[in-house]
Amino acid sequence: MANEEFELDMGDLERRMDGAIASLRTEFASLRTGRASASMLEPIMVEAYGQRTPINQVGTVNVPEPRMVTINVWDKSMVNAVEKAIRESGLGINPQLNGTIIMLPIPELNEERRRELSRVAAQYAEHARVSIRNVRRDGMEQLKKAKNDGMSEDDHKFWHDEVQGLTDRFVGNVDKALEVKQEEIMQV
Repeated sequence: MANEEFELDMGDLERRMDGAIASLRTEFASLRTGRASASMLEPIMVEAYGQRTPINQVGTVNVPEPRMVTINVWDKSMVNAVEKAIRESGLGINPQLNGTIIMLPIPELNEERRRELSRVAAQYAEHARVSIRNVRRDGMEQLKKAKNDGMSEDDHKFWHDEVQGLTDRFVGNVDKALEVKQEEIMQV
């Protein structure tokens, strides 16, 4: 490989880091900010038919008014499983049953709950940073292998800086997204 030109697949690393950001956005969407949103239920999985299933695959999720989410569960035998999944999700919502319809009244957020949600958002952001750093580590391992296979010191430094720059950019995006979300949560 000493004579070959090494080319690190930066597109692959960037795509994988983008995936971490997309996952973070989904998790942030699930954090309620005092307004009802169907997306707040997306991360919740229900134990249904022997496997974990998203709520929107066991019922219809609606937002009939600004402070209410309803789930019309298709299979009556699944109502209790859906209710249990919501209670255990950590959203802080108390489901109310009405036949096969589960109503989720969204209470006003008090200061303590806002701080708690802000900490949850920070945890989500940290998970995204860890995912991005894992992608960085994979890229650095490829560079290390290439260096052992005869890559020049200059090429190694160039690619190292490229991977680090990409990582820094994505971690910065996570930090910005967290700042925006925490501002939104703390807004009264």
